[in-house]
Amino acid sequence: MSHRTFEDVKNVILSAHKNTEAGDKVGFYNTWAENYDQDVGLLDYRAPSLAANCLSPCFHGDRVTAVILDVACGTGLVAAQLKRMGFRHFVGVDGSKGMLELANKTGLYQDLKQCMLGDEPLPVQAGQFDVVVIVGALSDGQVPVRVIRELCQATKPGGYVCMTTRGNHDNLEYKAALEHELELMEGAGLWGHVAITEVEDWEKAVAEPEKGTCTCCRASPLRS
Repeated sequence: MSHRTFEDVKNVILSAHKNTEAGDKVGFYNTWAENYDQDVGLLDYRAPSLAANCLSPCFHGDRVTAVILDVACGTGLVAAQLKRMGFRHFVGVDGSKGMLELANKTGLYQDLKQCMLGDEPLPVQAGQFDVVVIVGALSDGQVPVRVIRELCQATKPGGYVCMTTRGNHDNLEYKAALEHELELMEGAGLWGHVAITEVEDWEKAVAEPEKGTCTCCRASPLRS
């Protein structure tokens, strides 16, 4: 593993902002995969642990048998946090083959699927999962807001969806659209909010102060 500095990581992150097409994004993450865990460690990237801490007190089922869908799973950082909290069964989805190869090496996942979220349907059956998590991908230029409805459909009635999104200035429009979609879905009786955590210190800033929100919703037990 190469010795990298915060400045190295900063340059990598800023270069990602230049990639706006889906194919460019996948190529970026395939290239970044080898150094990803080391780099987010240098950033003190807290989203995986924050999401796990948001979900844990809300979930009252059997953690050993619960099946979790980890969307935009990357190298498996979220699954690793949830395993420490007693969860054992994980299915991962990501658009990057390089990231999925590293996730496979962790031994955390019973199944891994490659999918370009927003361009392709989520490759899982509806109503299959006790928990769906998506961490670090709900932002401008990555996963479209409309994918949230697919995540809800993937949960069992009464299941949970836990998600994070950034609150940076360049992501405010996306965040507002996401919150509007969540409100529409709650108004339609598809789910309800059970926890919202606002976080000021998301990670070390590469361009501006990094902050974000972690939201946990419970799908309606009566949903057909």
